[in-house]
Amino acid sequence: MRRNFTSTFSWIIIIALAVSLNCAYAATIRLPKHDTISYYLLKRKPKKSPLNFTLPPIKPGVISSTKLVIPNDKLLSNVEVYPNPIVDQINLKYVLSRNSNVTIKMVDVLGNDVMVLFSQRVEPGEQVLNRQISNKLNRGFYFIRVIAGTESVIKRISLL
Repeated sequence: MRRNFTSTFSWIIIIALAVSLNCAYAATIRLPKHDTISYYLLKRKPKKSPLNFTLPPIKPGVISSTKLVIPNDKLLSNVEVYPNPIVDQINLKYVLSRNSNVTIKMVDVLGNDVMVLFSQRVEPGEQVLNRQISNKLNRGFYFIRVIAGTESVIKRISLL
């Protein structure tokens, strides 16, 4: 049994050495300039990137100071709800990047609309909304859903 294992193992080693020597020899061979394979491999044009931006070329040992700026296409940002927990008044602050229809709703835990706080067209910039909360609402957790165009942001609040 030991002899069979040794002979099989030695054949595997011999084949592996032959393959590695063949690969090493093939890597050192230079193709002639008139060969079409080397022409297509070495002279092909780089493909266009599907991204909107291009990165600067990377050179080893060189630190680049070029900053990559990615355009911000978000319509709605910096949504803040304060104070939290809410007692009688809710303050909401958000930033719009362009004109849009804005709807602000209070939603319960099950996703049912409790009340619409705001719904109209708004100019770009920072917006602040102050609303009194009615005493008819039960104490507990609610969500504020701010919808601007096709974007929405949801913030959790607690009502005391």
